[in-house]
Amino acid sequence: MSDGGEKPEVKGAGHESNGLEKSSPVAPHASRLTPPSLSPTQRAWRRFLRNRPAVVSGAFLVAVLLVVLLWPALTRHHPDAVSDHQFWGPCLDYWFGTDVHGRDLLARVCYGARISLLVGAVGAGVSLVIGVLWGAVAGYLGGRWDSAMMRVVDVLYSLPSIVFVIVLITALEGWFRKWLSALVGLDTGPTARLIFLFVGLGAVSWLTMARIVRGQVLSLRTRAFVEASRALGASHAHILLRHILPNVVGVVIVYLTLTVPAVILSESFLSYLGLGIQPPQASLGSLIAEGASQINPVRTYWWLIVLPGATLALILLALNFLGDGLRDAFDPRSEGR
Repeated sequence: MSDGGEKPEVKGAGHESNGLEKSSPVAPHASRLTPPSLSPTQRAWRRFLRNRPAVVSGAFLVAVLLVVLLWPALTRHHPDAVSDHQFWGPCLDYWFGTDVHGRDLLARVCYGARISLLVGAVGAGVSLVIGVLWGAVAGYLGGRWDSAMMRVVDVLYSLPSIVFVIVLITALEGWFRKWLSALVGLDTGPTARLIFLFVGLGAVSWLTMARIVRGQVLSLRTRAFVEASRALGASHAHILLRHILPNVVGVVIVYLTLTVPAVILSESFLSYLGLGIQPPQASLGSLIAEGASQINPVRTYWWLIVLPGATLALILLALNFLGDGLRDAFDPRSEGR
């Protein structure tokens, strides 16, 4: 009787523990914590938003862009307006002081930052178009075409890029200015120099983009979805535009973001040498050059070089932080971070 009575209790205890396991709230709680399925792009942007320096840098760049675009309409000081207030230091009326001609330095810094950002954006856009097309075609065709196209890239890599741009400007700018003036019928000196900077800096900034895109295309062209599209009779252009290039957008965005500060720095260096933006236009590099020319043993007008230089340094620093954040976000190896 005692043995028979103990067995139902053990069985009941076991049955009761199984019931507790089935009714345990752990499984529903875990299911509620499981995140919904996200696309790779959504996961990348979530990683980017967790990168505080990159987010702060992006917000700072948006604020700088708004200031340089709206400040000329909000201030009463024109960047080219000459006054009798030469070499005034920073004050309530002139926040960044004035230059040798009594012009408001803050208005000129905003104008110069607009030109520098424009040159950086357009130059990076030129490098984007050339680099993506060159790298995608080389990687997709492969073989002799790939070898020949990448040898061209290697030859251009062996040339100092900034020296190459200086040679282009000094050798071809006069001819280009005459051709543009004959085409338009007006004096296009400053415009010709600006267009030449767009083309010249973009023409030497696409090499890294081409190599990166080529490597990605080489790894994608043998994938199953590309082979399936090719077996269905899709054209080469359709495969490149619809199947391969959309898969390299993340890498392209990262290196495009890192190309913009490189182009801005090159333009500032050329303007500092007197080969970039010319008066009456101004860029951050030309403003730094003007401030450096006022340094003398008697008195140093520090705001003429410190404030444009600090503006350029902050913009370049923010662009680099933004590029690093995008690189970490779109890197598949950072999935578990």
